[in-house]
Amino acid sequence: MTTMQHQDLADGRWFRLSLALQLGNIGSEVSRVLKARAAGNEERMQSAFVRCLELFDLTLCDPRHRERLRELCRVREVLCDFVAGDNQYASTPQDLDRYFTCFAIAGRRGQ
Repeated sequence: MTTMQHQDLADGRWFRLSLALQLGNIGSEVSRVLKARAAGNEERMQSAFVRCLELFDLTLCDPRHRERLRELCRVREVLCDFVAGDNQYASTPQDLDRYFTCFAIAGRRGQ
């Protein structure tokens, strides 16, 4: 059994955040993934990737986002394809960063 990195969030705090804040926090981990990948630090990249997927999974379990499941699952799929797959979607680090940055900004504005 693996230990959850974000146990305090999984215990309920995550589900009190808006979707924008959830995706903004995921974006912080995505940023760490991208920076570690660019630096060639595989261990750090994998660690950030695991944390990122954990937050994604918490978001997918949030019942408030049922109508957004398709989008959320697709974004997770694109990220997994970029980091661990063949990058069939031809994503770039800039694409991923741009997507999540919008949510971080909206989350800070309280939206």
